[in-house]
Amino acid sequence: MGVRGRRTFWIEAGIVLAIALFLIIVMPTVLSNFRLNLLGRFLSLAIVALGIDLIWGYTGLLSLGHGIFFALGGYAIAMHIKLEDADGGLPDFMSLYGGTELPWFWEPFYSFPFASFAVVTIPALLAGILGYLVFRNRIKGVYFSILTQAATIVFFNFFNGQQKLFNGTNGLTNFQTLLGTSVNTQSTQFIFYSLTIVLLVGAYALCRWLTNGRFGRLLMAIRDDESRVRFSGYNPTEFKVLVFAVSGALAGIAGAMYTLQSGSVSPRLMDVAFSIEMVIWVAIGGRGTLVGAILGALLVNYARSFLSEQFPEIWLFFQGALFLIVVTVLPDGIIGWLKTQGIQNLRRRKAFTYPSLEEDPEVQQERQEIEATSNE
Repeated sequence: MGVRGRRTFWIEAGIVLAIALFLIIVMPTVLSNFRLNLLGRFLSLAIVALGIDLIWGYTGLLSLGHGIFFALGGYAIAMHIKLEDADGGLPDFMSLYGGTELPWFWEPFYSFPFASFAVVTIPALLAGILGYLVFRNRIKGVYFSILTQAATIVFFNFFNGQQKLFNGTNGLTNFQTLLGTSVNTQSTQFIFYSLTIVLLVGAYALCRWLTNGRFGRLLMAIRDDESRVRFSGYNPTEFKVLVFAVSGALAGIAGAMYTLQSGSVSPRLMDVAFSIEMVIWVAIGGRGTLVGAILGALLVNYARSFLSEQFPEIWLFFQGALFLIVVTVLPDGIIGWLKTQGIQNLRRRKAFTYPSLEEDPEVQQERQEIEATSNE
């Protein structure tokens, strides 16, 4: 990294740190508890948006099934909370459906470290296995998108039908304590909010690191021309599996933080429509930019919250119109449009300053020197 690269790095790091401190210190004094909780949820959604931008914007893999990994992360932390609330007994919903003993796969979730580990590893392993089975057969493009969408339907129907294991369509709700502390108090929710910001900064740093340098260029090469990458001696399957697993892990972390702040997790998070919404966030913000993924997640979700409050009967029409306008007018997203406008303005300024070589003072000076030399 040269001097210019180090300077850019420290400027970017300073901006990210300043924004994080602003969100942690200033926003709690401005927003009510309800609005701050909403902001925390939307910031957790920005984490999964980063993961989608990593695989779609940089690697060209359009996943329509990230709701699976998002929900699995939420279920992992929720299972631990329900076991802690049960205090050695069965979770409340199991007895309602006639359960008499705890299923074997629930028992490891008594441990908070295991549950925290599972939040990351279960979605990452599932994404890695699914990615390997798909990518080794060179399935890509729309077929990959269809497969991920089909996987979402399978997981949604499975969790939706398991009343004794996961409370079916109702999901896991009514959280009380985590590590002996009530999860519903204002102080605990502020801790979850602050932790979400820290994890978002970490997710951005990870994605920024992965997309820079040779690895990032290789991901974009896979996106633009996978066959040429393979002919160059690389195996795209390994890189795509790795990136897909990282994206799944980020979705799991996002799902866990969203569950802690919303107080519930259900198969609704595995719904196909929700996974498609995640892609729309990235498309509106600007794919292949990382910042656009965060911006898109925040803007779309805040717009939906505002419109649903102001126009409860017709807000879906506003949301649909917003999506259509952005996709048709701003195909590169908000960040892409800003970059394009910045380049165009820069070109205009240069053209206005030096409309022709005849008015360039350096050219005029060189011409005078040449004429003076020839006269001698």
